[in-house]
Amino acid sequence: MFRTSRIAAGVATTALVVAGVGVGLGSGVAAAATCEVSSHDTKQDWSTVGVTHVYDKIASAEQIGVGTSVTYKVIVGTTGIGNPYVNTITDFPPVGFGAPTKTTITAYHAVGGQVTEDVTAEPNAGGWKVTSTGWFVNSGNPVTLTITYPVPSGIKVGQMVTSGGVGVAGTVGVSNEMPGLTACFTARGANAGETVIGSLGDNGLGSDDGQLSSTGSLSDIISDVLGDLIGS
Repeated sequence: MFRTSRIAAGVATTALVVAGVGVGLGSGVAAAATCEVSSHDTKQDWSTVGVTHVYDKIASAEQIGVGTSVTYKVIVGTTGIGNPYVNTITDFPPVGFGAPTKTTITAYHAVGGQVTEDVTAEPNAGGWKVTSTGWFVNSGNPVTLTITYPVPSGIKVGQMVTSGGVGVAGTVGVSNEMPGLTACFTARGANAGETVIGSLGDNGLGSDDGQLSSTGSLSDIISDVLGDLIGS
């Protein structure tokens, strides 16, 4: 079950997260006493024609190693019979984070159902957006953006790191600006495996998906090196 974040008073009035060309609002180290790994928002007004649209943002873990990677999922769905189309999703990472290393979209296709595809994220007002001619959404088929960023080595162990919000554009009802749709994680020290693989990944030698999830890639590299030495 997703947990609703506590949004600092006044944040929503300071800036807007606009999906297409607007102004982004980012967050850095969380100032609140709690660190919520996910947040949830809904929209039901005159533009949704009685249908409720739902939005979630989730960080990949409550604690993440400094110098590794964090992955956010942004989910856009509906609980009603409406069938909106989403054409832009903008994610705002924590302040000071660099470009994403991997981005995918999972969306409904007439052939194949829910399909996950690699996409290219583009800079947008301090965040990173993905666009389409239109991803179909209904009550059983949300659209999900999955986006991975390196965690800067300058983050201190124990810091609570809160992302910026999310912007969505599409048909009128589903479009929304949500600076408070954030996700937080607490920075921890990276273990030895994460540190080594992260360094290799910077040079294109890490796992295929850019994640720091296993030591398989490292084992392969070591085996290849030993093989070359024996062969020589």
